[in-house]
Order: sequence, then structure tokens, then C-alpha cells
Amino acid sequence: MGAPTTPARTGTPARPTRGVPPADRALTRPHRRLVAAAAALVALAAVGAGSMLDLRTPTPKPADAPAGEFSAARAYEDVQVIAARSHVAGSPANDQVRAHVEQQLRGLGLETEVQDTVAPEAGQLSGAAGGATLARVRNVVARLPGTDSTGRVFLVAHYDSVQTGPGGNDDAAGTSAILEVARALSTGPRPRNDIVFVLTDAEEACLCGAAAFAASHPLAADGGVVLNLEARGSTGPVIMFETSRNNAKLVDVFGRSAPHPVGTSFAVEIYRALPNDTDFTAFLDQKFVGLNSAYIDGGAIYHTPLDTPAAMDRGSLQQHGDNALGLAREFGQTDLTDLRSGHDATYFPVPGGLVRYPGWLTLPLALLAVAAVAALGWLTRRRGRASTGRLAAGFGLALVPIVAAPVAAQLLWLVITTIRPGYAELLDPYRPIWYRLAVLALAAAILFTWYALTRRRIGPAALAVGGLAWLALLGVLLAVAVPGGAYLTTLPALAGALGGLVALRTRQTGPWPVVAVTAAAAVGVMILLPTVVLLFPALGMAMGGVAALVAVLLGLTALPVVDLLHPQAGGQRGMRALQARRLGALPAAAAAVAAVVLAGVGLGGDRFDAAHPAPTHLMYALDAGTGQARWLSHESDPQSWTDGYVDGVTDVGDDFPGLGDGELRTGPAQSANLPAPKLEVLGDTSSGGERTLRLRLTPQRAARLATLHVDTSTATVLRAEVAGRSVPVEPRDGRWGFGLVFHAPPTEGIEVALTLRPIGGQVALRAMDASDGLDALPGFRPRPPAVGVVGSHSSEMLAVARTYPL
Repeated sequence: MGAPTTPARTGTPARPTRGVPPADRALTRPHRRLVAAAAALVALAAVGAGSMLDLRTPTPKPADAPAGEFSAARAYEDVQVIAARSHVAGSPANDQVRAHVEQQLRGLGLETEVQDTVAPEAGQLSGAAGGATLARVRNVVARLPGTDSTGRVFLVAHYDSVQTGPGGNDDAAGTSAILEVARALSTGPRPRNDIVFVLTDAEEACLCGAAAFAASHPLAADGGVVLNLEARGSTGPVIMFETSRNNAKLVDVFGRSAPHPVGTSFAVEIYRALPNDTDFTAFLDQKFVGLNSAYIDGGAIYHTPLDTPAAMDRGSLQQHGDNALGLAREFGQTDLTDLRSGHDATYFPVPGGLVRYPGWLTLPLALLAVAAVAALGWLTRRRGRASTGRLAAGFGLALVPIVAAPVAAQLLWLVITTIRPGYAELLDPYRPIWYRLAVLALAAAILFTWYALTRRRIGPAALAVGGLAWLALLGVLLAVAVPGGAYLTTLPALAGALGGLVALRTRQTGPWPVVAVTAAAAVGVMILLPTVVLLFPALGMAMGGVAALVAVLLGLTALPVVDLLHPQAGGQRGMRALQARRLGALPAAAAAVAAVVLAGVGLGGDRFDAAHPAPTHLMYALDAGTGQARWLSHESDPQSWTDGYVDGVTDVGDDFPGLGDGELRTGPAQSANLPAPKLEVLGDTSSGGERTLRLRLTPQRAARLATLHVDTSTATVLRAEVAGRSVPVEPRDGRWGFGLVFHAPPTEGIEVALTLRPIGGQVALRAMDASDGLDALPGFRPRPPAVGVVGSHSSEMLAVARTYPL
């Protein structure tokens, strides 16, 4: 290979030649590559460690902590009472939990009441049931009056649980945290603004408790600031993952006043696009402003019998309470009349706090990053580090790891779930750390392999500029489509371009070029590494490809540092060139081996057992009119235990419309002696071709919910009222057009008024109710110790239906 050309004394730029050694086409040329590589890697590791340490949960405070502080130990005492057993809305167990919550708040001297009403759903949780959804709810509401209130601050959590678990984390964590915050606030000086503590009912069923409070309670009439506390797992940092629109002032208060502020504008953007809901949804529907927070790691136990108090990470509880108390105090003394700033903020965590800047800067910064990368490309060409063709090739080839890494991660998970199919029913494995590390190692292997194969031909500088160009381009796309997430690529691209410009403008034999590119890579580490860590529990291993994509973007920001791991190969021939190539392949080989080993360790260490059971889903459905019964399961590939009950596939929409449409696994079951819900006619009048039926639907056993559907071949529903409340008439396709679902039905039954246009002489109505627990059914075989219950709202459901011709 020929020697590189050098600039003339007059300053005329050197032009690259095809034979320029690859080491001389790098952004940095340290004499001691191993020393420079070690120093750079140590610096980046320190930055990464600092970012990870900032995501740690705080040490739980003991029960004898000062009265004005939040104590996880004191709050945990309430957790143990609240989550002693499953307490679904309307159950006697839920009545006991509500009594405890009410007693605790009254004991603090707070104005406390129970809002007992019927409310419609919030959000879109009941779409599968094909009907208007309501519930009888009993919210516990307490108020700490302010001294000179400018508005109200609402601390919200739900005290009910799912039927399949006691809710030790979801949401005994939020409920107990609010009780402890209420105690801390009531022992100190009174705040300026009213603080209202709202413990809602029937969140798991339909968000109906929050909907009832936000829409109809007098304290909610003027809106206010909502701080909603949730949990979707058992551990991890508390993440502020959702805000109201125009959140800049809210985020500023969060960054200043939460002792442990973890949150990103990217998470807010993603959550807004997802069909997920919490109680916060009901408040947003009523134009409240506020923040929604939860810890989300340890998702394998979510909504299962394993969600017990013992499973809770008390450090996560401490963080929940610390943040809620700090925010309640700050909002409690802030003028609440104007918290809508007119724009959303961009924000993300860094060691020691929360970086935030106005959202209107998003696009200008993205365009600035594009300009900076373009300037880097121009200077790279001018300094003879790459030709125009190589820069174009570097840009095109940088797309390879961006695409390949997430695809490989998804394929890896496909292989793992083929070996361990029970994972398909879990949000995340019980012990996911090894799988997460395997995904990161796989992404690194793909990046290192790509770099080793392209470095000598294209050149390090061209590849570095190409990678940054993709980050800058993605930043512009995100700024337009998902503004809150643009910082993920814009800021690393901008930092990388500035670092490259400094490296090319400084004396190449000194340490400063390495310092410049390392500092630029540190920005990428600080921004993208926490994102990777938070994405894994947020999306689960089933979407591990997203974390792999972000990991590769992180690698692209650090390509000049990655280059230091490769030996200088300029001008080498023969055996020395072969040795150089082998040394350059070592990082890729090591990462590939690590990926395989880590995945193997995950499979070996995360086996299903009594403490970590394989999740299964089973229901029982009985037609009380015909006496036919069947087992049903949502499992697409039934596990061995479930396979003993189901042997085919069916659509139960015609027979059990309350279970929704769609195919389920099914098998024959013995008929149990169980009564269907009773449907009484309280009134029947006709006028002008319309028929009005007044009915009472009464479950004949302890039911969690009751449903009523009208046969479209016998009548068209024009108007409907439930418990005196008008409900929307939104027919669905199929036999049973109009339907309603009522959670926590009272023992005296539910009054329903239907105004119909009859099609024939009789109107056919299908009534169904559902309870929980299969143990007493004939033919049911208890689960072995290593077989568990999947976290589903229909797990262990026992449904009884009957058609009534009227």
C-alpha cells in the first residue's frame, strides 16, 4: 500500500487515495492505541456506572424515621393488610380493605368519605366484551384543607386487586404510599393548597372508580393536579411515564421536587401511542393535569398469585413515597392557576437530576445535528480521511447493524420461547437479567462484526461519519413524528459530530483527539444506556429488539472509541496483516460467544418451579339452559397441564358474548349445578312501534360481573339505561348486537331499561354472570406446584349463561 499524501505548506487540502491505510483514515491517531483504548473504555465505563447508579432505588427508611419523612417500613405495614388476599371490586375482601383505608385516613383527622355510586368505564378496557361497561364503585376520599388554596392536588391510587392475585404491588404499593404521605403531611405545617387523597375502586375492572370521581365528585369539579401511583411488577426505579399535554411546567416541578426523578419524554410519547390505561386516563378525560408514575421491573408476577407483599422491593416503595411526598409538598405551595405551559418539555435522567428543555427546541436541535454531521463529513474529506464515495458507502453500510441487531434479537427470543414456550404468557421471564445481557451481547457482536468487515475497505472515519449521519437523520424523523424521543439520537449525533470536529482540528499525535471522541461517546452513553436498561422491563423480552436497536445506536456514537480496539493495520502485508485482522475480530468473537453463553445461562437458571411456576390459563363456561359445559383457554399453544382440559378450537361469541369474540381453546366439561343469573321483567310497554322493557338482572351467586346482550335477529336496541344512567348504544357485529357489562353487581341486582324496535314476536336476551375459582368444579384437577396462573382478567373465571325469550 502507498504512503498517505500530506498537505502542502500553503494549506492546500490533501486528497485521499485508494491506498490510504485504514489506521490513517481514523478520526484519531494515538501512538499508543492500547493505552488510549484502555483509558477511553475506563472513562466510558465510569460514565455508564454513574448512569446506572442513578437508577438505583433508595434505601428503605425504618419505622422510626422522623415523622415528616416517608418510611417504607411504616407503609409496608399497610401493604401487608391491603394485600393479605385477593380483593376484587365488590368482594367481601375488598370491603375489608376499604374499611382499613378509611380508618387510617380518619385516624389522621382528615375529612373522609366514601363515594358510593355507579359509574361507566374510562379508557378502552372492555372492548373485547362487546358492551357498555359500568361498575358499582366505592371510592375512599379524604381532604387536607389548604390555608389559601389556589387549586387542588390529588394523590390517586386504586385499592382493589385482580381476582388472580392479592395485589401486593399493584396497587397496594400506591395505596400504602398515599396513606404514609397523608400521615407525613398531616404532621407538619398545612399546605397552601388543598390536598385530596383518592383511593379508587374497580380500577382493574374498568377504571370506573376514577371515572366516577373525576366526572362527578364535587371536589373534582374545578380540576387540579393529579399524581397517580401505580406498579406493574415488583422492583426497579419508579418511572414517571405519562403526563398531561403541555407538560413543561409540570416536568420542571418534577425535576426540582422529586428526590429521585426518573422519567423521559420518550416514555410519555410511547405510552400515549399505546392502548394502555390507568386511573390517570379518567382524569385526563376530564381535563386534569398531572403525572403518572410506576415501577415496572419484575413483571413476571404482574396480576398473578405471586404478587404478594413479600415480593415487593421496599426500595421501590421508598422511591414511590419520597417522590409523591416531595411533589405533594411542592404542588401544595405552588400557584396552581396556570400549569399549562403551551408546550411539552423534552427531558431525560442524568446522574444527579433531570435534564429538561423546551419542546420547541427539538426540531432546531435536530437540524443543527444534521448540519454538524455534514460539517464533520466535509472536514473529514478535506483532511484526507475519506473520499466522497467512502462517506456515501459508510452511510449506506451503517444501516446494516441498525437493521440486523433488532432482527437478530427477535430471532433469539423466538428460539428461546420455542425451547421454553411458557414465556409467551409472561410479560417477562422471572429472572430476565441473563436474557437481557444476551441481547446486548448479540447487538455488540453484530456491530463489531460489521465494523471488522468494513473497516479496512471503507475506513474508520467514513464509518463513524455514516453512523452519526443515521443518528442525525433519525433525530429529524423523531422530531417530526415523536418529538419527545428525538433527544435519543439528536444529542448523541450532535455530540459525536462536535467531538469529531475537535479531533480533526487538534494535533493528531497528542491525547486531545481521543479525549474529544471519548467525551462525545460519553454523551451517548449517558443518554442511551439508561434508555436501554429501562426499555427491557417496559416492553418485555418479546420486544427485546427495540433495546437492541438502541444499543446499536449507542455503539455507533462510540465508533471512534471502538476503532481503538483494532490494531493499526496501515501498510501491513502478509502474516502481519492476517494477525491484525484476527485481532480485529476478537471483540466480535468475544461478544458472540457471550451472547450464546448468556442465553444458555438464562435457560438453565430460569426454569419453572414452585416458586416460579409456568403460567396457564383456564376458564369454565356453563349454559344453564342446555346443561352443556366446556373448558376454555386463551393459550395459543396449550401447555401440558392445560392440554388435559382443551382439545380443540372454537369461537364462543354466540354462546357467551360476555367473554368477547375470538377463538379459544376448548374441551368438554362436566355440568355443574350452578344457577344462571335471574332476569325479571319489571315493566313492558309498547308505543309507536317501540317496546320498552324494564328489567332486573340479579346474579344468584357471588359474582364478579354480570352481562346482558340482545339478539339482533329479534330486536334493535334504540336506547338503554342501567341503574338510572343512560349508556351508549354501540352495536357490534354478530348475533348479540347490544350488550352491557356490569362489574361488582349489588346483591339486589341491576335495573336495566331497554327501548327496542322488535323484529319478531319475542325478544331474546342472553344473561351471564361470572365468578372466580375452579377448585369446586367436577373434573377439575388442581395445578401441580410448578404450574401457575397467568395474570389475566379471565383466568380462573367461572361463567354461567342463559337465554331468556321475552
